[in-house]
Amino acid sequence: MSKIIDSIIEKAKRLQKTVVLAEGEEPRTVEAAQTIVRNKIAKVVLLGDEEKLKTMYPYADFSGIKIINPLTADIEDYANTLYELRKAKGMSEEDARKEIRKYLNFGAMMIKKGDADGMVAGAINSTGNVLRAGLTIVKTKPGIKTVSSCFLMACENTAYDAQDIMVFGDCAVNINPTAEQLSDIAISSTATAINLAGISEPKVAMLSFSTKGSAKHEFVDKVVEATRLVREKAPEIDVDGELQVDAAIIPSVGRLKAPGSDVAGKANVLIFPDLQSGNIGYKLTQRFSGAIAIGPICQGFAKPINDLSRGCTSDDIVAVVAITAVQASQN
Repeated sequence: MSKIIDSIIEKAKRLQKTVVLAEGEEPRTVEAAQTIVRNKIAKVVLLGDEEKLKTMYPYADFSGIKIINPLTADIEDYANTLYELRKAKGMSEEDARKEIRKYLNFGAMMIKKGDADGMVAGAINSTGNVLRAGLTIVKTKPGIKTVSSCFLMACENTAYDAQDIMVFGDCAVNINPTAEQLSDIAISSTATAINLAGISEPKVAMLSFSTKGSAKHEFVDKVVEATRLVREKAPEIDVDGELQVDAAIIPSVGRLKAPGSDVAGKANVLIFPDLQSGNIGYKLTQRFSGAIAIGPICQGFAKPINDLSRGCTSDDIVAVVAITAVQASQN
């Protein structure tokens, strides 16, 4: 694991947050839960049938792991809360009772009600299903309307090591964000940079194929407007745009193309204008420089929910649980 993940795990150990694993009968999740509890990284709740789990995994050590079966648990309080949240959308009380027994919804409601601090899922569920449960029940942070994602790019000992750690957003969720959504992504990514990556002075670059009016296009206009909105909504953030990526991260280019900018040439938080550029950008950085890409990390929820790749390992789940625990300390 990279130094940044080791650091996050150590923070999680100090915090001792409770994280619910909504796919509690899945083998990688069961293995990860044991590792997390054995190493005292966080408190764990597995959603699943306890008898089935002990039959499926006879050699597993479930001591210290809380197991809850949404199919048999007392769900009245949770169902009533879900009904109140969704009745304006046409949900009946009977529908709420059925929906809350679904593992993702049950896990999200545990967070909503304060019975857990965060949720991790996605080893067998699609990203859409995981995010939908969060948006339906947990919703977004005050002042943020957009759930997004970012990657922590660990750049130490790489071809580009001017920054040990950088944050790239959004690389996994929003396909073609509006200016308003881009501003939310920038604000959320800045919070992630501070609270999770340990970047004390985030320098946020709103990326484009243009720098300071060098090209004219509606795509450029969107980035310019997003930059204005970040400054309006979060004036404490050191942000600039629109900037080409070389102007954002190479000091000599930044001085040439954006003289007087406090961000150009020093950016450590890169906000991509759309998902195509973000996804391509983080993968190129990962493959060409050897940087370690940590994520995607979900951001913008009122309480943390993180989505796993369906190809994840048990070690990946352990890392994401630690990330979720640290995120929970900021809520």
